[in-house]
Amino acid sequence: MSAESGVGVVDGAARVRASLTGAIALHQQTRDAELQPVVDAAAAIVRSIAAGGKLLVFGNGGSAADAQHMAAELVGRFERNRRGLAAIALTSDASVLTSVGNDEGFERVFARQVEALGRPGDVALGISTSGRSANVVAALTAARARGVETVALTGRDGGEAGRAAAIHVNVASDSTPRVQEVHRTLLHAICDLVESAFS
Repeated sequence: MSAESGVGVVDGAARVRASLTGAIALHQQTRDAELQPVVDAAAAIVRSIAAGGKLLVFGNGGSAADAQHMAAELVGRFERNRRGLAAIALTSDASVLTSVGNDEGFERVFARQVEALGRPGDVALGISTSGRSANVVAALTAARARGVETVALTGRDGGEAGRAAAIHVNVASDSTPRVQEVHRTLLHAICDLVESAFS
């Protein structure tokens, strides 16, 4: 690393090591916690897709990227060759997001799509590292009203998003980047369980 960067090689390496140490510690904490909600989330998705339903997945910022990542793994492939699985990221259509946001407010951008696309037997999976994302809570509430199975993937204490979902997967940390890292691992674990059921 150059001297102009203001960060020495040793300091930089120490910060990277600290990030990795924090990620490992939270992964271990999550591994040793109750994992049944993760299994339950995967089982709900399997039941839905097997019956002709679909997964609707959504979140903001990094969680939006995670939603799109999960949908891609299911529609495409995770590790095995199998048929495409029905999953839609509600974060992907800029025209829908901006029209609903403009007309009804940002809190409605996911709920409106759940109302349009969700059917009884589908699964709505909302991702919120804080557990307080108003548009995620609104979408989970709309999903339950429509008979759509609800899953929340949260951080911190789970917040209102965790309380709004029938299945709550919580990563108990206040660090947003560390929670996001574990969320991605858990989403991969769910994809593995779902894919194994259809392989």
